Amino acid sequence: MQHQSPFSQIPSCTWNRPIGLGWSHPYTVRYPSNLDDGPWHGMPLGGLGAGCIGRSHRGDFNLWHIDGGEHIFQTIPACQFSVFEQANGKTQAYALCTEAPEDGSLSAWQWYPGSGGAGSGESQEEGEAASKIQNPKPQISTGTYHALYPRSWFVYENVFQATLTCEQFSPIWAHNYQEASYPIAVFLWTASNPTDQPLTLSILLSWQNMVGWFTNAMKSPEVQIRDDGSPVYDYYPRLGDSQGNFNRLMREGRQLGIVMARETPSHEPAEGEGQWAIAVDVPANAGAFYHARWNPVGNGAELWTPFARDGSLSNIENLAPAQDGGQVGAAMAVRFTLQPGETLQIPFVLSWDFPVTEFAQGIIYFRRYTDFFGRNGQNAWAIAQTALNQYKTWQQQIQIWQEPILQRDDLPDWFKMALFNELYDLTDGGTLWSAATEQDPIGQFAILECLDYRWYESLDVRLYGSFALLMLFPDLEKAVLRAFTRAIPASDERTRVIGYYYTLGADSPMAMRKVAGATPHDLGAPNEHVWEKTNYTSYQDCNQWKDLPCDFVLQVYRDFLFTGATDLDFLQECWPAIAQTLHYLKCFDYDYDGIPENGGAPDQTFDDWKLQGISAYCGGLWLAALEAAIAIGRMLAEQSTDIRLLSTLSKDIGNFQLWLEQSQNLYHETLWNGQYYRLDSKSGSDIVMADQLCGQFYARLLKLPDIVPIDCAKTALSTIYDACFIKFNDYLAAGGETRSDGRIAEAIDKLPFRSCLPVGVANGVRPDGTPENPNSTHPLEVWTGINFGLAAFLMQMGMKDAALEITKAVVEQVYTNGLQFRTPEAITPTGTFRASHYLRPMAIWAVYGVLSGAL
Repeated sequence: MQHQSPFSQIPSCTWNRPIGLGWSHPYTVRYPSNLDDGPWHGMPLGGLGAGCIGRSHRGDFNLWHIDGGEHIFQTIPACQFSVFEQANGKTQAYALCTEAPEDGSLSAWQWYPGSGGAGSGESQEEGEAASKIQNPKPQISTGTYHALYPRSWFVYENVFQATLTCEQFSPIWAHNYQEASYPIAVFLWTASNPTDQPLTLSILLSWQNMVGWFTNAMKSPEVQIRDDGSPVYDYYPRLGDSQGNFNRLMREGRQLGIVMARETPSHEPAEGEGQWAIAVDVPANAGAFYHARWNPVGNGAELWTPFARDGSLSNIENLAPAQDGGQVGAAMAVRFTLQPGETLQIPFVLSWDFPVTEFAQGIIYFRRYTDFFGRNGQNAWAIAQTALNQYKTWQQQIQIWQEPILQRDDLPDWFKMALFNELYDLTDGGTLWSAATEQDPIGQFAILECLDYRWYESLDVRLYGSFALLMLFPDLEKAVLRAFTRAIPASDERTRVIGYYYTLGADSPMAMRKVAGATPHDLGAPNEHVWEKTNYTSYQDCNQWKDLPCDFVLQVYRDFLFTGATDLDFLQECWPAIAQTLHYLKCFDYDYDGIPENGGAPDQTFDDWKLQGISAYCGGLWLAALEAAIAIGRMLAEQSTDIRLLSTLSKDIGNFQLWLEQSQNLYHETLWNGQYYRLDSKSGSDIVMADQLCGQFYARLLKLPDIVPIDCAKTALSTIYDACFIKFNDYLAAGGETRSDGRIAEAIDKLPFRSCLPVGVANGVRPDGTPENPNSTHPLEVWTGINFGLAAFLMQMGMKDAALEITKAVVEQVYTNGLQFRTPEAITPTGTFRASHYLRPMAIWAVYGVLSGAL
């Protein structure tokens, strides 16, 4: 027994919200065909590339990313913690979710009361309260949920006489390439007795045997075009298919567990086959109980009757498998008595072992964690035991990693909160991490662009979004760029329609999927062959994009510099692709002025926004990429004695130098108007584009020569801040009355959280903050990751206050309006969002990197 505060380890800068408290007006999705699961998202649990689960602040387990790249959001009621308490001869027991199952199952159970007013379960905050990042104050509080990835906590209050907390985490910390891959979740319970009487408690963990559920019943499904022009395919998981599932009780010393498995005819597991396990380290002087086979879709009385009576279970072992249409669950409980002032900690763990990821039928990869636990799918108990034996060390490692940042006085709590919590996507983002091979000794790695755009590592998105991976897991970051390096010389001559034209109701030209030398947009999708079949997206013809080759070159040089600037083998491996793709991009310089021109359909990351001629965005990236390529080539030349290589390097460097000299003055003279760099040279638009000088940001980041005069860069940044942030939000606050078209104004006036302004930086508005076209899409959206990238640029240029002001505005929108742990690409002035679970918002680590001097 310990005599210490159970709250001492919860940092002050968590995202927190009263248990079970909903939202009056959460953000909703902009396009009905896009994903909107609602606001009940909590921090994910699980290793990188191992699959993950999520538990909301309502207490339900509702996110199931067990099948790599696929998404299931559905509460499984039987998967739950419950608590029994006996005090002064009175007993009470609750399942720790504030919502009973909608299907009527588990009707014998008593469900935990949620925070709120008059039992409504809805937030009562209005006005100023809605703009606070920290939790609102409900009329009735039954506890608080806290999250600071990779840790989260439930603190239960005003229901039990005992003080109870449950800390949840997985072993994820920076530069950890082993434990971070484990499919494990630790639930460390701390119970304290603040009363003057003994308290008897029992903690129950129940789980449903879901082996076999998480795989697509439709192998190699047909790709179709969604109404927004994006390619999609059907996913039919085998939910409820439990025939042959059985549970086995496990004991070893004080460790008790139940392994949930399936009868399979083969020793080689297929996707979805393997095991789940629940386990606990039973303290001395505590009693342990179990029920290894109960019906999780019945009324639940077989568990609840003994548990609610005295905190026990029936101690039933039964290996009988589920019949067709049947279900089986497992449960175990630990009962103990606390004397006044005593504290006890009990670790429960959940593990899973589904070693196979299958893309198209027959395309199989083993997951990274199998390098340490084997590939037979029968190691859930070994993984669980590892967690029970090592969880204290893991907890300490996480704290050691986070503490230097948490102790910084120059960082506000809201920034620390968002900095860590935006890392949720490392786990949640359909993440793949394959087992090691001779070619890839640390395995291959990939994160989805998002769930609506279900393809991996979109290169334009990761230009900002990969800073977290670079700073925390640099070997995985390099693995991603090696995959792009291999893909650039490849070609795929299959043709397809382009979704952009589909949205316009126009006939689409047939476009080749991948042209040799073109930098692919992405590394493929889960229904084909990730890392091999690239350029999956077909919304635009990405062979025509003017930013992707530059994005690749800049990320290669960035990764080299910020991983010690010694890995010349990495540069050497990437060089042929660098030279090939820059020469490919130069073919779009139709007037031979040195700069590739934008034209036709949108051909860069703002893929619904036409740029014409020389553009500030793509032209600046071109200049920076040429500088980076020249620096890389010279570095390789200095280290080489190979005459043939030196000759090739000399020729390529000479070309890049010529193009740079030809284009640098042209870029400035063509686009600079005295206040900012114009959108492009041919559209005639007066829009102030927020990300116009991304190339300058990267040039300075990489210690390359400035691509524009530094005083012009500062003036442009001031203009962007004034137009796209200050005046744009003033325009919104005024209801958009300055526009003759009243549609936006009407929608803004109806916003219940109008007091939440500012919403952030618009992608592009006129110098007075008004829209050029009130019905445009990308220019008027606030892109979370672009805002963080701009904030990093402002920070780089010494404009710290503006950088933090913009960052805070976006963080407030995400974490006060039900977007936590599903941060979207875009939010709009009308309270909608687009593309949740997005990769780019991890760009907040670029803000921290510049501020801290790490970048």
